[in-house]
Amino acid sequence: MDARTEEILRLFNLSWDETEAFYDKLLNTHPGWDKLKPLRSFISDLRERGEDDFFRLGTSMHALMISRSVKHHLRDDQKYIRIEVIKIDDIEVILRDGPTTYREYRVNDFNDTHIFKLLKTLKDTLVD
Repeated sequence: MDARTEEILRLFNLSWDETEAFYDKLLNTHPGWDKLKPLRSFISDLRERGEDDFFRLGTSMHALMISRSVKHHLRDDQKYIRIEVIKIDDIEVILRDGPTTYREYRVNDFNDTHIFKLLKTLKDTLVD
């Protein structure tokens, strides 16, 4: 593995550590955010599947952002998935590229196939 690939993997994995810590702190200090527990479990499940080698995680307020960006902060021309838990059984999932929305779904749980199809679509884009 070359040095550039190793650095990308390091940064991707670091973003997962930081995002997990963010949600852990939010859930431990603010009991009103219990609706995010399934999202936190979803992140753990993805990591167990090895997806932390393919995506960068981040947050925008309390929404989860998933991208292929090497650097923190997304440019307007980078694709990403935004996941926001509205209620425990109402989850908004959007694939965007700056101001352009490609797909938008409302799902009931994190096992919905729409989410995994969007992840596959995003995985097929270049690391940027």
